[in-house]
Amino acid sequence: MFANFRQAMAWLHTWFGLVLGFVLMAAFFFGALSVFDREIDRWTVPTTRIAPQPMPSFEQVLRPAFERMHPTPEAIDAMRSRVDGAMPQRFDTVVNWSAYTTHRDPVLELYAGYEVPNAKDPEEAIWAYDTIDPRNGKALPDDQLKIGSGFFYPMHYSLTLDWKNLGIWIVGFSALMMLAALVSGVIMHRKLLREFFTFRPGKARLRSVLDLHNLTGVVALPFHFFFAFTGLVIFASTYYFPVGQTQLHGLHELHEQVEAQETGLPHDRAGVPAGLASVDAMVAEAQRRWAADGKAGDVGFLMLQHVGDANGYVSVYRAGTDRIALVGDGIHFKASTGELIRVDPPATPTGRVSEFLTGLHLQHFRHWLLRWFYMLGGLAGAVCIATGFVFFVEKRKRQHAQRGSQGARIVDALAVTTVTGMVLATLGILVANRLLPENLPARGDWERYVFWCTWALALLHAGWRSAPVAQGLANPAWREQCWAIATLALAAVALNGISTGDYLWRTIATGYWPVAGIDLFLLCSAAVACLTARALKRRASAAQSRIAGMEMARV
Repeated sequence: MFANFRQAMAWLHTWFGLVLGFVLMAAFFFGALSVFDREIDRWTVPTTRIAPQPMPSFEQVLRPAFERMHPTPEAIDAMRSRVDGAMPQRFDTVVNWSAYTTHRDPVLELYAGYEVPNAKDPEEAIWAYDTIDPRNGKALPDDQLKIGSGFFYPMHYSLTLDWKNLGIWIVGFSALMMLAALVSGVIMHRKLLREFFTFRPGKARLRSVLDLHNLTGVVALPFHFFFAFTGLVIFASTYYFPVGQTQLHGLHELHEQVEAQETGLPHDRAGVPAGLASVDAMVAEAQRRWAADGKAGDVGFLMLQHVGDANGYVSVYRAGTDRIALVGDGIHFKASTGELIRVDPPATPTGRVSEFLTGLHLQHFRHWLLRWFYMLGGLAGAVCIATGFVFFVEKRKRQHAQRGSQGARIVDALAVTTVTGMVLATLGILVANRLLPENLPARGDWERYVFWCTWALALLHAGWRSAPVAQGLANPAWREQCWAIATLALAAVALNGISTGDYLWRTIATGYWPVAGIDLFLLCSAAVACLTARALKRRASAAQSRIAGMEMARV
């Protein structure tokens, strides 16, 4: 079938890249945006435009907030099918209280799990979530979508397809095939060092596009390989191979019980009511121990297990600001007395490798320069895929035009939708975020509708304007959607200033970079879109002149 191994690898690289590139483009692009998800949250939810806050006092702030939490009606309805008999009206037995924050979070996420009487699975709890202002414990509106962490970030790894975790499986399969595409790409391009320094923008369009594809692929090759691999590692035991929750469920439960005996952290409730000692004193003791070991004392994760029970305990974990691992160095106390139960020992070599890979992928550590490298690496991956699409279509559309085939036209329309259409949808949700009324019911749902509708319109526009592709010419939708990107990006910056008063010059003057940085990035995006649109117009004019000259020569 193939003359040699390199040709086989070229076929593999081309078709895996084409078929799965649409998914990988979304994974790379929204992964790049997720590097600054907390900053995007502040841009989209103006009430959170405050300085990042440390973990607040439990007694003064957290406990009152936890005690007023209750599962949402949606969570209760979803739980009904998993309960024998009637659903209880109240959930009084608290299984778990937990709070999580990072050095970039101005607000605090709270989680509460409640025991469900008559649940078919006694281990299953019903959950409540809340977001509070850590300065005073005031609950923030739940219907405002955190577009960065609540939409772009899940889009990166699940495409927001939650049914049966379908999106996670699609992205996982695409990441696995991406590893094969990367290996096949290396075999195809034997002179990697030369292609690292080769980019000829003045050459013919096909040559310059291939140069840019090779350059972005080679420069960020370690980044692409590492993040595809670690993404698979992170979800392997939870979704792809959930052995502990399926085939070995009984053994998994036995392991948890044995582990509880060895660590002294009770696995089950005792059924005996008990009070709660000062959690703030326990946190202070944990910080004292970290300081004695020369470690930073920021609290990243606070958890109370078996609340109100004699077997209750409090776990305090150190934030991952000064190291790769996300959270760790856990110290555990008996909830009723504050007595120290356990200090987590150093991780095993295998555990350290797992923590390193997970932490390096999630990058919650404090390193702004490296964070920008992450984003540039993600955007390089997106550019690599986009130029691969363009090269595929440009190489074949004249052949398809001569045969009267519509294949190149279909692929080009999908490529336009995936590249410029995805950017348009992203800008559309930001513009909608600044235009929709703050008190609009289900406001977050409306923002999602705008995102998907904008993307659908981009698809329709790309298909409608793709007729020139069947004649061997460029699709004008590329140029037109670039102009639309520039317009929406400028509109988003203007609307942010008008609706909040945080104009760009004001946020720069006050040094409020989370919002100023988003505005500057939008302006840079508008400039790149304008330059791209002008370049595409020049290329289209030159192509039309060349075709007109050829027709005149025939006459």
